[in-house]
Amino acid sequence: MREFVVEADGGSRGNPGPAGYGAAVSDAATGETLAEAAEFIGVATNNVAEYRGLLAGLRAAHALDPEARVAVRMDSKLVVEQMSGRWKIKHPDMKPLATEARAVFPPGRVTYEWIPREQNKHADRLANEAMDAGAKGEAWTPRVPAPVLEPEGPPGDARAGAAAARAALSKGRAVSAGEPEEPADAAQSDARAARTVASATTSSPGWSAAPDLGAPATFVLLRHGETPLTPQKRFSGSGGSDPALSEVGREQARLVAGALARRGTVQAVVASPLARTRETAAIVAARLGLDVNVDDGLRETDFGAWEGLTFGEARERHTDDLNAWLGDPEARPTGGGESFAETAERIEEARARLVAEYAGRTVLLVTHVTPIKTLLRLALGAPPESLFRMELSAASLSAVAYYADGNASVRLFNDTSHLRP
Repeated sequence: MREFVVEADGGSRGNPGPAGYGAAVSDAATGETLAEAAEFIGVATNNVAEYRGLLAGLRAAHALDPEARVAVRMDSKLVVEQMSGRWKIKHPDMKPLATEARAVFPPGRVTYEWIPREQNKHADRLANEAMDAGAKGEAWTPRVPAPVLEPEGPPGDARAGAAAARAALSKGRAVSAGEPEEPADAAQSDARAARTVASATTSSPGWSAAPDLGAPATFVLLRHGETPLTPQKRFSGSGGSDPALSEVGREQARLVAGALARRGTVQAVVASPLARTRETAAIVAARLGLDVNVDDGLRETDFGAWEGLTFGEARERHTDDLNAWLGDPEARPTGGGESFAETAERIEEARARLVAEYAGRTVLLVTHVTPIKTLLRLALGAPPESLFRMELSAASLSAVAYYADGNASVRLFNDTSHLRP
């Protein structure tokens, strides 16, 4: 098994300010530099840039050899401690960064080591080169070209491997920033990043994805059909009565099934464990000739004491709790329900797991309002409050594609055309 060393760094001239990252991949045995990556990412903080450098380094190493072991060395105490699991990450906008990094290689194949800044000069130089290039409106150019890989198999595999390595070195992705738990000064800087990173200059996910990255994992997101609670707009999460579909909901599921059968692209069906999603999935899967797999990570948020209430009833009975919930993703519903931050963490874990399992395939995820909105929010790098700015109809279809380099592209949102006569 090959062993690589990834040295990564990031910097921000202003914190937040114009930022860039750098990463280098070397052979652990010989010390030979095998790949370099760097990018100007616009306005961000040091912590965001450092995470971006880590992601670029891991992806470049994976492109060289997905079976390798990797030793990551960074002078960011924050990133090393968080990725090693010794520091908790509670802010919902920082968690996707760590989740993306953990998903590049299987657990146990990557180790993390803090090194002094003077021992991280290679990655630091690359980050500064990227920032200098960005200040001039230029793109950074690697000195070390991606090697032509020669894996076992037909010549086409070698060409694809080399193309993947080139893509990993040249392509960035838009990410969200957030607040680490320790130390205090890092938390303050990343709170600013959560407000500023959306303006970063990055490549456009999906639209500019290189064709040699292969087919993406495409999630077709289906909200379940109506239940008796749906027309009344009542809270219906994972902690309530678990209602089944109404007759209207079953007809909606049949219409969705017909539309998807005509398209003929769905290769697998995965559903939330709740009754309304399993029933919707069963109707669709029967038409498509597929089995239904259940993933607990796709369940709806637990709305606590608000289950079964309308929004107005919840506001009248639990005014302070509802206002807090609307303003803070860490706030829970009355009675110990699930916060949006907790839901997002669960959805991120399910996303990473399903992307790995269904790489290159199209899978129908039959789930609920909050999980679908969360997947869309994460794909867009949008803030948590964007959940309240999306309308998602019963039995609607949305779609997100996830590419091998970590990019995501929203392809469809709240399509209900199949429900019209």
